[in-house]
Amino acid sequence: MARAAATTILTLLLPTNSSLGLYASADSSQTGLLMALNFAFLEGKFNGSTLIVLGRNAVFSATREMPIVGGSGVFRFARGYAKARTHFSDFKTSDAVVQYDVYVLHY
Repeated sequence: MARAAATTILTLLLPTNSSLGLYASADSSQTGLLMALNFAFLEGKFNGSTLIVLGRNAVFSATREMPIVGGSGVFRFARGYAKARTHFSDFKTSDAVVQYDVYVLHY
């Protein structure tokens, strides 16, 4: 019997050095990044699971939306989106704290 899809809503508040991914320039006229980002869950209900974000991040916009393109473990076959908001950034040290509100469908 097929399992029904579940909806999970998460809020992740992360310093940038705790997220793993690849960032590349994605715009010639403004600051935009192509992001391939993995959220790995190391404890709790989602321990051992991951979510993958792949999309454009217009870093100077107040709120940015990027697609969730997959995952593993609990989030296998995940689809959804992440809304990012920067709470703090220091361009001299390249440090930032970014909140990700994640809305995801998974099986």
